[in-house]
Amino acid sequence: MYIDTHSHIYEEEFREDQAQVVARALQTGVEKIILPDIDSESRNRMLQLSEKYPDVMFPLVGLHPTSVHENYTTELAYVEREVGTRDYYGIGECGIDLYWDKTYYREQIKAFEHQLGIARDMNFPVVIHSRDSLQEIFEILKKHTHIRGILHCFPGNANEARQAIDMGFLIGIGGVVTFKKSEMAATVRDIGIKHLVLETDSPYLAPVPHRGKRNESSYIPYIAAKISELTGEEIKKIEETTTQNAMNLFNLHSENV
Repeated sequence: MYIDTHSHIYEEEFREDQAQVVARALQTGVEKIILPDIDSESRNRMLQLSEKYPDVMFPLVGLHPTSVHENYTTELAYVEREVGTRDYYGIGECGIDLYWDKTYYREQIKAFEHQLGIARDMNFPVVIHSRDSLQEIFEILKKHTHIRGILHCFPGNANEARQAIDMGFLIGIGGVVTFKKSEMAATVRDIGIKHLVLETDSPYLAPVPHRGKRNESSYIPYIAAKISELTGEEIKKIEETTTQNAMNLFNLHSENV
């Protein structure tokens, strides 16, 4: 069994064939999919999907950094209201994004730290978005100890990956590792598989041979195969290790879900 630890399968890109996408995931052995939250506009779609497939879809709750605007305190209030109202499996996706727009940089920091506080109080894992902001993320995490989670779509080198691991985080590896000039390949080769989880970030960042097309959870085996090629580990070992890491982090063992 594989676990896709990061898929936005509830988004509009899947409106026409969502059921077929889920079926393909199950056929390829991807039996559980973590649904990171974005904001209040998309949350109902996420929750409806998780209710439709309760044994497959596991929702998080949070505010994505690119959804941090003037009304971010209202959005955070919605997150706080949601926590405890149903079974959520973590906080996220949260973090800092300095790639698209730096206008709300300070607000992004405040929103991120606030969500780390919620995760600490609820003993929840966090899924962290760190596009063009890894060092800023590290500085904040140094002030928020005892937080565990995933650095999603990890953007750093091997030394930075080890720094994240030392802080108690898993490294999220997706389709980028299959790209011809990906620096992530060297990182994975260096650090090995012990602290990895697999993810798609669907509908984005489809792996080779589907690069440039819509991504989906059934492509997880391509990512595992590339990691096997890079590390020399058997694919079965990669499947077992990454799945166990995700099961432990999100508390997905059968007696808890």
